[in-house]
Amino acid sequence: MFKPFRLLQSAVIAVAGLGLASLASANVVEGQHYERLPEPVETRVKEDQIEVVEAFWYGCPHCYNLQSSVTAWYETLGDDVSVEHLPATMGGEWNTHAAVFYAAEELGIREEAHADIFNAIHQEGRRLTDTDSIAAFFSEYGVSEEEARKALDSFGVKSQVNQAHARMRSMRLMGVPALIIDGRYLVTPSSAGSLENMPQVADALIERVRQERED
Repeated sequence: MFKPFRLLQSAVIAVAGLGLASLASANVVEGQHYERLPEPVETRVKEDQIEVVEAFWYGCPHCYNLQSSVTAWYETLGDDVSVEHLPATMGGEWNTHAAVFYAAEELGIREEAHADIFNAIHQEGRRLTDTDSIAAFFSEYGVSEEEARKALDSFGVKSQVNQAHARMRSMRLMGVPALIIDGRYLVTPSSAGSLENMPQVADALIERVRQERED
């Protein structure tokens, strides 16, 4: 069974994180700021695009705390960068929440509801782990509870959850949150030094990919 990453709390890591305020691609160090995946995974974007995958679980407090900084960062990314959200699938509530993500997508409310799902769980205490509570939540977005139930139980949603699980395994992800750049570079809270530093390290790696492609 996979286990979530533990955020390092030591003073050494906290101080190290302070030095990441203005990272350049030449300054990020493998094994210090990021890890390289043992085997590159196939990306799902056009050849001229750089893929950024955010692996998350709606029930993860660290993923929730990352949202403000990562969402603001997404707004700054160039047109050559494509962001994909990958819900973690580690059994139980993780898989249920992955189904919530894909059902919301199937119903056309994912972009509108994504942040609200985090807030419902972490601010309002709504666990969203059973069909009734999820259907009731979706109904707040103009979707009937019957439509929500059908989406949650649909073949398409179940297939996407299985595909997400396969993709996580191919990336050898041991926890969340995580950012995967170009199917090769893995950024975690531990490697970046903090949640807040994750977008900065990822940004430097995006620039590195650009430089590699120009060479």
